Amino acid sequence: MAVITISRQYGAGGKTLGQLIAKKLNYTLVNEEIVEKIAEKANVSRDWVEDFEKEAGGALQKFMSGLISTSYVERILGKEKGFLDEDKYVESLHEIITQIAKEDNIVFIGRGGQYILQDHPKAFHILLIAEKVDRINFMKKHYGLSYGEATQVVETMGKRRANLYKRFGKKDFDKPELYHVVLNMSKLSMEEASDFVYRMVADLVCHLAE
Repeated sequence: MAVITISRQYGAGGKTLGQLIAKKLNYTLVNEEIVEKIAEKANVSRDWVEDFEKEAGGALQKFMSGLISTSYVERILGKEKGFLDEDKYVESLHEIITQIAKEDNIVFIGRGGQYILQDHPKAFHILLIAEKVDRINFMKKHYGLSYGEATQVVETMGKRRANLYKRFGKKDFDKPELYHVVLNMSKLSMEEASDFVYRMVADLVCHLAE
């Protein structure tokens, strides 16, 4: 029984690998469900949370957060309508991921799981990296994008990922010291990577059970 977090350079195949690992281990894959839970907790729409994550600390959110307090917005809109700002988003992520992790047998994709669960005794943290050209080609192949579109997505989402981690006060998300293993997906197939993680997690679980 373990909890796995998968962090990645965008386009390295984190979601695809997560699906394979969850299937092989019979674990529950948690990704978009977190959006639903944050929306429920903050009493806002799923679209609001998705837009907030996409915007990821951009100029508009910084402007809004700096000038308008949550208490003021609640007085204007009414608490029943909900509100989501940077602090509430990070607080909700911590609470939701920590709570879900108590169930064990979970695979988390992104959203700072390697930080939130850094002290979890059964957490196994994975980082996926790959050459930029390979990440672009992965997006082309799996999402039907042109080379130009895939390049733009990889570059844009990479910046958004960096901005998300800034909300945690972190800039070291690519440091190998944070992870149990770093997989170079330019040198491994998805099947090879998933088999490797399966064996590593199985060994970890056996070690924890001793």
